[in-house]
Amino acid sequence: MTFSALGLSDELVRAVTERGYTEPTPIQAQAIPVVLSGGDLLAGAQTGTGKTAGFTLPILQRLTASAKPVTGKAPIRALVLIPTRELAAQVEESVRDYGKYLKLTSMTMIGGVNINPQIQRLKSRVDILVATPGRLLDHLQQKTLDLSHVEILVLDEADRMLDMGFIRDIKKILAILPKQRQNLLFSATFSDEIKMLADGLLNKPAMIEVARRNATAELITQKVYPVDRERKRELLTHLIKEYNWHQVLVFTRTKHGANKLAEQLNKDDIPALAIHGNKSQAARTRALAEFKTGKLQVLVATDIAARGIDIIELPHVVNFEMPNISEDYVHRIGRTGRAGSEGEASSLVCIDEHKLLHDIERLTKREIPVVQVPGFEPDPRIKAEPILNGQNRGQGSGRGQGQGQGRGGQGHGRTRAAPRTGNGPGRTSAATGKPAVRAPASHRSGGYNR
Repeated sequence: MTFSALGLSDELVRAVTERGYTEPTPIQAQAIPVVLSGGDLLAGAQTGTGKTAGFTLPILQRLTASAKPVTGKAPIRALVLIPTRELAAQVEESVRDYGKYLKLTSMTMIGGVNINPQIQRLKSRVDILVATPGRLLDHLQQKTLDLSHVEILVLDEADRMLDMGFIRDIKKILAILPKQRQNLLFSATFSDEIKMLADGLLNKPAMIEVARRNATAELITQKVYPVDRERKRELLTHLIKEYNWHQVLVFTRTKHGANKLAEQLNKDDIPALAIHGNKSQAARTRALAEFKTGKLQVLVATDIAARGIDIIELPHVVNFEMPNISEDYVHRIGRTGRAGSEGEASSLVCIDEHKLLHDIERLTKREIPVVQVPGFEPDPRIKAEPILNGQNRGQGSGRGQGQGQGRGGQGHGRTRAAPRTGNGPGRTSAATGKPAVRAPASHRSGGYNR
């Protein structure tokens, strides 16, 4: 199967080939014909499967084929909604790269940066708009944006958007869009909430699922390293130095924990930076750029970055702390083992996290091999402590930091998202095993990252 055989134009095939891709991935082979036909689509694909090209390529072709002469400024014809700033920037970059030989323009619309340059950019032609929900609503409220001619809507990483409390924002945006349009919904997992959203949004959609629900990529080697909670940083330093790890993405539960770990690693002569919602957009962009080029050895992140980092050959992901929500494990380790490359996902597990590990193994239907590092054997006298707001009591300050990321100090005064303890109807907290309780919608509308 070739990209030409899928019906893509010579210009698109040329751009794809220049990026080093010669054969479509399974999600691309199935999604591209559906999108080209004009039908709605519900697609389940884990990260690293090539789904971005699965919708950007056919959208570029459809907009080119159906272009009509316009008087005045050309309207926005495709809208792609994305949960995080980093992911939005990467998707829009793909749109530009794949559409380099076409006469279409695109734009990124994200929070955390000055809105005025975006207002100026909107005065020029924008065919495809890639946006985070919160900043999009800011423009709509200021009447700087016209979405009345949108022909194609994409909800990318839809499950993450719901997790981050964007459902009210999404519904506001849907109410503004033209009723007649093509809708494409992509999600790494299929929760009951996603099914409800799809039922109300999609019209007789084709359904594609290229991996079983909540599966982890087969190319990822997963390992569990048992260790006492107070010795995790020491073990991480040992692993990085002993095995000469480079480009290591490390996940913590809290922003405070990310900052603290990055500082400690630097003291251990391991170049590291933290990335999370309290960092400025410029700082986040700079850290990502240094990490991608290999200049930065370790990037410490909260789950905000779980789907916002796309490095084709990222070799190492480390769960310094296990996620409270089992599905987040799938998203975290999905940063490695992408596009056919092999990767390694290591989890440092203390006695407090045994229940979290059990729930993850039950979700993924896979027992993760245990590797005991000599000298780091857990002390059997240490008792388990509860995990409060994503932070172990024994790990010092920073309790109650939560994961609400706010809007980067834009001064709009909206409520930040409450710490997430669940993921909708029927979901349970991995930390307690009890039914998850979500914050009221009024406290979640601020989201994490606009």
